[in-house]
Amino acid sequence: MRQETRQIGDGTFASAVISAIRDLGKPKASGINPVPDGIRIDGKTCLVTGANSGLGRAAAIELARRGGNMILACRPGHVDTCDEIKRLSGSETVEMMGVDFADLESVHRFCDRLSQREVRIDIALMNAGLMPRRAIKTPQGYEVMFAVHFLSNRVMVDRWLQDGVLRPASQTGKIPRIIFVSSESHRSSHAIDFERFGAFADYGMKEGLKHYGLSKLILCTFATELSRRLNLGNNVEVAVHAICPGGVATNITRDAPLLLKPIINPALRLLFQTPEKAIGPAIYLCCAEAADKASGMYLHLMQRKSFSPAASDPKNGLRLWEASQVLVAKSRESV
Repeated sequence: MRQETRQIGDGTFASAVISAIRDLGKPKASGINPVPDGIRIDGKTCLVTGANSGLGRAAAIELARRGGNMILACRPGHVDTCDEIKRLSGSETVEMMGVDFADLESVHRFCDRLSQREVRIDIALMNAGLMPRRAIKTPQGYEVMFAVHFLSNRVMVDRWLQDGVLRPASQTGKIPRIIFVSSESHRSSHAIDFERFGAFADYGMKEGLKHYGLSKLILCTFATELSRRLNLGNNVEVAVHAICPGGVATNITRDAPLLLKPIINPALRLLFQTPEKAIGPAIYLCCAEAADKASGMYLHLMQRKSFSPAASDPKNGLRLWEASQVLVAKSRESV
């Protein structure tokens, strides 16, 4: 019997780092070309979650430089980020809006503010993410990666469509874009447990990567189902895409044990891409004209790939949609 290849979400943190390094070192087949500097998005409203650091910050700077009217959706406490992005991009159309993606009440308040201001989002880069060293329970009782990587995005997209913050092309003639920052770890051998969907899962350091991969599988399954539901037939009403940027030297390991940080952080800076180099696939899906001619693209680095069979299975998509709709409705009860 052929043994299945282990994926990033099947092993340890060390094995994931090794896999990411291998990906970066592989010879590149013909893939997606970077978006030329001259491609502009003047006047488009761009929202980037987790824009205070890493990939989100680098992407926000580049989108602002290309003319986007930026909304930086970040955890409270990053008051200098807005001024830094203005300075580095040369744009004044940048603003910060505080939101805690681990707290669904905060997410709903954020959506309320967008609706009250009659914001119309053209491009949403859903980047916020984390990898804690052990399970953390959110105010609503969810595991934090499940909440941040998936459920907060599910709630926001639901609210934006209902409130008119994000409008399909049939209403405006303009195709909005939603880009989810995911991971190749969504290909791990672990499956979504729909019988206990949303239930808090306790884990320690050894199982952290498994739950990270599961949260990204749920996110990718959501992305494919959302694309199917918003784009019936051959018409693209909302372009929904996802990326894995590959290994990036960010602060996603901010919750790593203190004793390991002096080792992990320099190693990531040495072996992984800088955020500025890693934003290529995100900028392509945000800016390239071809990215609103289709929906459901997945880019790993600058290579177009298919989602995993589990993530692209319509049956899983339907089960995910129905299970998460219950959680979306529950989140509204407390606001």
